[in-house]
Amino acid sequence: MLLFVVLVSIIYGREYDLNRTPEELFDQYVLDYNLKFSSLDESQTRYNAFASNLLIINSLNQQSTSARFGITKFTHLAPEEFNNQYLTLKTTERTDSDPVAADYEDAQVMALPDTFDWRDKGAVTPVKDQGQCGSCWAFSATGNMEGQWFLAGNKMVSLSEQNLVDCDHECLDANDCDSGCEGGLQPNAYNYVIKTGGIDTEDSYPYRGEDDTCAFKPASIGAKISNWTFVSMNESQMAVYMVNNGPLAVAVDALIWQFYLGGVITVGCGTSLDHGVLIVGYGTEVDIFGYEIEYWTIKNSWGADWGDSGYVYIEKGTGCCGVDQYPTSSIVKNP
Repeated sequence: MLLFVVLVSIIYGREYDLNRTPEELFDQYVLDYNLKFSSLDESQTRYNAFASNLLIINSLNQQSTSARFGITKFTHLAPEEFNNQYLTLKTTERTDSDPVAADYEDAQVMALPDTFDWRDKGAVTPVKDQGQCGSCWAFSATGNMEGQWFLAGNKMVSLSEQNLVDCDHECLDANDCDSGCEGGLQPNAYNYVIKTGGIDTEDSYPYRGEDDTCAFKPASIGAKISNWTFVSMNESQMAVYMVNNGPLAVAVDALIWQFYLGGVITVGCGTSLDHGVLIVGYGTEVDIFGYEIEYWTIKNSWGADWGDSGYVYIEKGTGCCGVDQYPTSSIVKNP
C-alpha cells in the first residue's frame, strides 16, 4: 500500500521536514543540490520561487489521497520557468484523416490481466534525462520505437534522442514542426525515421541536451520502423493496444509533476498537453481510505533521481493529466 506523507519529503536519501521554516529548508536544499548563485539577487529570486512552491506542495498534498508531493530538484524554479525549460511538447488536434488503430472487441478488453508491466519483459530501456532541453517528444518517441523494435524480434537497443533533436524537422502542419530543444511531436519523429531509413543508436550518437548540427550516420542505425498510428482515446482500448503491441507514447499535462515524489496522481493535473512520456504498464493501488485506484505506469525523462526512480503513476480511466488525448505508436515490420 502507498504511504501518504504530508510533512516529510524524501528524495534519494534527502529528507525534508516540511514543518521547518522556508528559510531553513532552502538552506538545506541549496547544500544538498550544491546550487551556486551569481549574486544575492539571484539567490533571493530562487528563494522566492522555492517558498512559493512550498505553498503549492502543501495544497497538492491536502488534495491528494494517494500521491505524494514535496521538494524535488526542480523546487527552486517557478512553475513558469519549469514549464519553459522542461514542458515544450507541441500538440495538434487529431483529424478524421489521421491513421487510427482499429478498436478491440469487448471480450479482449475483459480478458486484460489485472496488472501488466513491459519492464518485466525487457522491452524498456533505463530511465534517461533530457536535461534543460525541451526534447521530451524525442524521448517519448525513442522509448516507443525501442519497445517496438525489440518486440519485433530484434535485440534491445537504446536509440538516439540527439539524432532526433539535431536532424528531425518534420511537420504535421506549418505550426507543428519538430524543433529540437524547442519542442516537437512524436508523429513527426516517426515520419523522420521512416523517411531517413532508421535512427542511430544512443552509443553512436550520444545525448548532449542542446541543439547541434545533424550528424546522422546510416552505418550506425539501431532500429527501423515502417509506419505509425494514433491509438484510440478510450483508455480501455489504450490498455489492450499497449498489452498487445508494446509501450505507448502519450502526451500529458505535467506541470504539477514538478513536485511529484511517488504514489498515484488522481487530482491536480490539467489537460493542457505539454509533455511527452511513455506508458509501460498499469496496475492497481489502495489509497489512504482503502479505495482501489487503477493507475498507468509511466516512464519519464527527468532522470532516475526524480519521482519514483524516474517513473510516475497516474490514475487510469479518468483522463487524468490528459493521458488519453494523444496516444501514438510506431510500427515495425516483422522480418
